Amino acid sequence: MSLYQEAGPRAAPAATRTARTVAGELLDRTLDGLPDRGAAHREGAIRGIGGRDTGDWDTGDWDTGGWEVGGVGPVGVDAGDERAVQAACGVMHVHGRATGAPVPLAADYVSAVTGVLAAQGATAALLARRRGRPPLRTRTSLAQGALLTVTQYLAAATADDGTGTRVTDDGTGLATLTTADAVRVEIETLDPEAWAGFWHRLGVPPRTAGRGWQPFQTRFGTAVCPLPPELRAAVRAHPLEAVRRAGAEHGVSVAAIGEATTAPPGLAPWTLAPAPPADPPPYSPPPTDPDALPLAGLRVVESARRVQGPVAGHVLRLLGAEVVRVEPPGGDPMRGLPPVAGGCSVRFSALNHGKSVTEADLTTRPGRETVRELVSRADVFLHNWAPGKAGALRLDADALHAVNPRLVYASASGFGTALGPVPPIGTDYLAQVHGGLAAALRPAGEPPAPSLMTVTDVLGGLVLAQAVLAGLLARQETGRGCRAASSLLSAAALVPRPGRRTALSPLDRPLPTADGLLYLGAEARALPREVARTVGATGTATVEERLRARTTDAWLAELRAAGLPSVAVRTDLADLATDPAFARAVLPPDERLPYARPAAPWEFTEEIR
Repeated sequence: MSLYQEAGPRAAPAATRTARTVAGELLDRTLDGLPDRGAAHREGAIRGIGGRDTGDWDTGDWDTGGWEVGGVGPVGVDAGDERAVQAACGVMHVHGRATGAPVPLAADYVSAVTGVLAAQGATAALLARRRGRPPLRTRTSLAQGALLTVTQYLAAATADDGTGTRVTDDGTGLATLTTADAVRVEIETLDPEAWAGFWHRLGVPPRTAGRGWQPFQTRFGTAVCPLPPELRAAVRAHPLEAVRRAGAEHGVSVAAIGEATTAPPGLAPWTLAPAPPADPPPYSPPPTDPDALPLAGLRVVESARRVQGPVAGHVLRLLGAEVVRVEPPGGDPMRGLPPVAGGCSVRFSALNHGKSVTEADLTTRPGRETVRELVSRADVFLHNWAPGKAGALRLDADALHAVNPRLVYASASGFGTALGPVPPIGTDYLAQVHGGLAAALRPAGEPPAPSLMTVTDVLGGLVLAQAVLAGLLARQETGRGCRAASSLLSAAALVPRPGRRTALSPLDRPLPTADGLLYLGAEARALPREVARTVGATGTATVEERLRARTTDAWLAELRAAGLPSVAVRTDLADLATDPAFARAVLPPDERLPYARPAAPWEFTEEIR
């Protein structure tokens, strides 16, 4: 039995079992990276996170002693399962923006995110224990995982730009296109010249193509892509091979979207490789502050852009590490991405606040020397540069381990080596296509298409952070640095999904009421006849019609009294900042940060024996 298998009275509630399974798998991998797993246990590694020391790794004591996963956590709503949490915390709203209404993610995405968070909390607590801290217990929840996934969208929805104007992301539309031979495709480029050349090859005038560039490039922050109809028509006029040739000619990646929900086989969430042996480190006393976070005293240097890399640094900072960002002279261009408040893009700030910044031009020798100097005094260096860039800059793992042999050198990519030596452009939406999520996240009966919510960017950043934690734990045991690597594709593979696309019944979708939308909880969805009886419908087919007769709150009270707890569907993320039920989980705008953001998704308490 592995660490994540459970039996008997210790079995997890069905609502959180998927998250616990993911967490257990990642903890197994983390501990397998230690030089002697059994010896680590005998020396108290399990006790380091509060588990009972029974001398047997496989008893499940790790599972029940040191970390916990709940449904709602500190959130005061009846959102105890994957889909109800998606509805209550705004995930359905963001995912559904492109198609005009809230819609469920058909795979257990929030559970996967929460499982990674649970593994992070447990690993960070164990690392703190090995550094001399008292044992810590950690807990997280599906609701906290869901809120983390909407971090940048919540910031944009609550931004105070000083004008009193609410920021909205107008329009609808996916970025998915359909060819003349009825193949749905996703395209990707980060280069405006490549974009212009691609559309010119398909017969689109430059001015028309130019109108599509901004919505295409900002879709990762807005979750909508209202492309000019002329662009969609141009692709519909050409077969797939012609579209692919246009992409190949101009450096635009083109991926056909199929019905398959599976990811490429054999993908590991991350890999670790030890650095050459290093001299023993000087003695470093553990933090004496009993309230210090688990990574207090550790320093991370981050050179990353967009979402994946910054999310990793953001999570490590929330766990207590000092994070130093390396940005080009003048600052990261994403700092100007609307909406802007307090002189900075709130979408950018949401993932980067609390980090210090050092500017350096990495194309110059002085800029690279700046990075080497920072790394010489750091514990971690992480980046999500394009393939080959680290070597070209002479800032790869070998070069930086020569500066600091105890460094955890962590790199994130789009596809690693899974798609060959010349992979597609490594961004979220192509990772969804190649990782099977473009089909798995959409229910059966709907065309497969990537979600424009940054699902693999966020999850990929979390997996990279867990790889860093695994590397730090291995370093604590061996004294040696290491190389850690993960990818968007390997993160996508973590999301549990069935072999066939999930079919949703009408009662599995948001249901209109007199004043909003309601989503049935897990118990209610499993008992449709009881729902019909409770709401006074003549049968399950008339539940939708009946619900329109009263307000959401009135029906929630009726359903709760009948033992069928359900939730209101969040359709305005700004309401999270003022909803008393979310007061402990969402931090409101303040003078320092003029937007709302999720509180740290873990609670750490000292274990009492």
